[in-house]
Amino acid sequence: MMARMLMGLLTAIAAMMITATHAAAAEPISGRWVTAERDAIVEIKPCGNTTCGTISRFLVPPPDGADQRDINNPETRLRSRKLLGLPILTEFRQESDLWRGRIYDPKSGRSYRSIIRRTGPDTIEVRGCIGPFCQAQTWRRVR
Repeated sequence: MMARMLMGLLTAIAAMMITATHAAAAEPISGRWVTAERDAIVEIKPCGNTTCGTISRFLVPPPDGADQRDINNPETRLRSRKLLGLPILTEFRQESDLWRGRIYDPKSGRSYRSIIRRTGPDTIEVRGCIGPFCQAQTWRRVR
């Protein structure tokens, strides 16, 4: 009798752990997303064994037009790259309900540690972090 109760309890605990694992699994972040400033669309997709995102379209043209280059990059050799098609999200890997990687800000030429989390069916929260301090933005899915 005691063995059956113990077996039942262990089965219930295992079922809860499996359910919790599925609940913690993140929804995919792949797709086309409008940035918080509504100035560009970033396409997020698998890149080998990681996830990355590139600027796929300008909604507000940069100062030098659609042919704008990565002029603020601290690496001189990279300043001739076009912003259109530029990878700004790199090396993102899924961890439970979020993704961790790097985000590049072409306006400042700086890269930051980043965390992306789905906050709804059509929204993601994109955080850029310096040390323990993070700044969050909400990006919306393009329909």
